[in-house]
Amino acid sequence: MRVIPVDTSAATLLVTKLPEVKVRDRQTGEVAVDPVTNERLMTLELVFIAEGGSDMIKVTVPEKGIGDGLAMGAPVFLSGLVARPWESEFGGRTRHGIAFRADAVMVGAAAQG
Repeated sequence: MRVIPVDTSAATLLVTKLPEVKVRDRQTGEVAVDPVTNERLMTLELVFIAEGGSDMIKVTVPEKGIGDGLAMGAPVFLSGLVARPWESEFGGRTRHGIAFRADAVMVGAAAQG
């Protein structure tokens, strides 16, 4: 599966939904974990503002990567953000999208380099 690094250096990222435990299977309530570290995964929602426009994105982050002080509307910095295109078929219907994953989310803006 292709992994695409995402450059957020020219973007503003604001929290629109605080982190929640990611559920792998809604029917059983099974919690999603990282396949390598077995660490519990969390999701949060952000507004991604760049180049005169904005988009809402949902980002998956390992639980240990959730920084202190996250609050609604807080500007944040994402470390190691990548995008993964996905596609699945269920009941004869094809769905597709982009999944976002980061190593960490911290309050504050990225340092401009």
